[in-house]
Order: sequence, then structure tokens, then C-alpha cells
Amino acid sequence: MKPRVAGAVLAAGASRRLGHPKQLLRHRGETLVSLAAQCVARSRATIAGVVVGAQAELIHTAISNLPVEVVRNPDWVRGMATSIRVAVAWAEQHRSDALLLVLCDQPRLSAAHLDQLIAAFEHTGLPAASHYAGKNAVPALIPRALFSALTALEGDSGARRLLNDGRPMTRILWPDGEFDVDTIDSERELSP
Repeated sequence: MKPRVAGAVLAAGASRRLGHPKQLLRHRGETLVSLAAQCVARSRATIAGVVVGAQAELIHTAISNLPVEVVRNPDWVRGMATSIRVAVAWAEQHRSDALLLVLCDQPRLSAAHLDQLIAAFEHTGLPAASHYAGKNAVPALIPRALFSALTALEGDSGARRLLNDGRPMTRILWPDGEFDVDTIDSERELSP
């Protein structure tokens, strides 16, 4: 039997470095949050969700036509770790065997890449991480056995420490992950 995978787009942040909501920036005619949510919805994930916080109503509107659940993070101001905790609780509510964590600021993401992570987990049972810039990073698939480690994360560091702590893990090379939208310069590289 195929494992149940919950795919969650983390889109609750305030985009402080950029100065305006990166989730709502346009690329190829779509908002970044919509592009990420479409990738999860088209992937082999069992269910798809978007964790919202800052600008929740605008983001909800941007994804309202997609087959994804809106998952609210009332504590978003305390950092990305709170969104990960909300995503874990949502995955557990759906009795998922694994959680696929996705960011909304990686415009080169594809459903095919997410499917590679899911297939790696199905084959090995190990966590599966995207590998770029010399590190394991998100998108990443975390098995249920590590949900407690995810909920123990604090602040804005996200899952990177967990993904690089030396535990057995499948790495999927993804050089496109190096491009993310965090600054005005990176925003200029988008194609409206």
C-alpha cells in the first residue's frame, strides 16, 4: 500500500527581507503561492495544503480555485517553525505517513521534482531532501517517525538543521533550488 503523503506549502511569513508579500508576486501569470500549490496538487501527494498567516485572506483568494486546503497558522509572527508545527498537526489529522514541506519562493519548482522525493521515500522509507548549494534543504519529505523532531524546531531556521544532522537520508539533486525570491534583485528575475 502506498504511503499517505501530506504536501504542505509554507506561505505564512511576512516577507520582511523583501518588504512586501512574496507569496503574491507574479511569475508566468501566476502568484508564487499558486505555482507552489499547483505543484503539490499535481504531485503524487495524497493531500495538498497551504499554511497561511500574514496576508492570509489575500493568499486564500490567490489559491481559492485550487484543490488545496487552507491551513491557518495564528502564531506565524514567531517564525517558520510555527508553520512547520501547524503543518505537522495537519498531516497527523489526516493520518499521513509523511509530510512533504514546500516553500512558495522557489519559482523553478515542479511536480516532477516533488514526485522524485515521494518515490525515494516509498523506495527507502528514509527522509528525502532536495540537495543544492552543498546542503540538504526543502522541498523535503519527512516520515512520521520524525514528526516530533519537526515540532521541536524553533524560530525561523526551518527544517535545514534537521535535514543536515547526519541522519540517513536520500538526497535528490536539484540545482534549481538555489534560486529563491527573497530580495528585490531576485524579484527582478521573475517573468510576470
